[in-house]
This record gives sequence, C-alpha cells and structure tokens, in this order.
Amino acid sequence: VQLQASGGGLVQAGGSLRLSCAASGRTFNINAMGWFRQAPGKEREFVAANSWSGGSTYYADSVKGRFTISRDNAKNTVYLQMYSLKPEDTAVYYCTADTDWDAFHTLGRSPRYWGQGTLVTVSS
Repeated sequence: VQLQASGGGLVQAGGSLRLSCAASGRTFNINAMGWFRQAPGKEREFVAANSWSGGSTYYADSVKGRFTISRDNAKNTVYLQMYSLKPEDTAVYYCTADTDWDAFHTLGRSPRYWGQGTLVTVSS
C-alpha cells in the first residue's frame, strides 16, 4: 500500500487547510485510515482516524471540534479538514492506514502503512 499526502502549507492562526491522502496498491483490505503528526522536538502523536467499514471516527482531544476527517471510498482517499488552526498545530502530518481499526486507538499499536509527511506551518 502506498500513501500520497498533499495539502500542507503555511497559514495564519485562525485559518484553515485541507490535507488529502490517496491510497494505492493493495488497498482492498484497508479498513482504516488516519493522520498522525510530529512537531519539531516533540514525539509523534495521533490526530484523527476513520474506520472504512463501520464509519467510526476518532480524534485527539487537542483537535476535537476543529478538525474533521472524511473519506471518499471511490477514490481511496482520506481528507483532514483543519479549521481554527493554532501555532501549536504546526507539524509534519503523516497519512496512515491499516487493515485493523484497532491499530489507531490501542495503546502500544501504530498503523502498518505510512506515507511521506506534509508540513503544516501555522504562523501567529
């Protein structure tokens, strides 16, 4: 499975951005896709995920109410719409996928497939 993320950039605080991630290859058994991020000097952290079979979504507390994850099954694409961006949202955002939804919300687990990161910079 290959994941291609796009949509990062520079935005002022309070602004919006939409990230996209297209999956290709052996995608028939992918059951969930999501996003992680890593800010400079900080550990990687979970942002949001979406279950393709059950439609469940899961968000980090830090982005609830500001970010929305959605998908287009026909295009094997997941989106992350980000509103009310804050300087602390500045990070490299990584698109991820797995065959198991539990990989996104189980302590000690992480998704199997990762794309290249896309940089989001929020200026104050």
